[in-house]
Amino acid sequence: MECKITAFMQDLNTKNTENLKKWFNDDSQIWIPPSKEISGANRILALFRAIFRRYENIVWEISTVHDLGNHKFFYETVSQGFLSGKGFYKNNIATVVQFSESGKILHLSDYFKNTEVFN
Repeated sequence: MECKITAFMQDLNTKNTENLKKWFNDDSQIWIPPSKEISGANRILALFRAIFRRYENIVWEISTVHDLGNHKFFYETVSQGFLSGKGFYKNNIATVVQFSESGKILHLSDYFKNTEVFN
């Protein structure tokens, strides 16, 4: 399953929501601050489109992955790039993700080291 995280992050780094469709279904839930938790593939993909528009460029790099059992993982990433009109951005993120038996993301929640940038 750890390779699922790597594959998901590779798809995320394309910044193309067409590549992200396969990861979500109507039961998926995601919480990426400062947004509230949302459910359903269509709403999740809309959130990613909005996130991608906020940046001139952004990439995520995985630093550590921990298997928590029951298809649930904790992983750390560093995101960096350029916020549109605001300059360079870098942040450390901790993520908890749980996959279904079929490999869809059931729940994903991000925790940011620096939330000031979202104000």
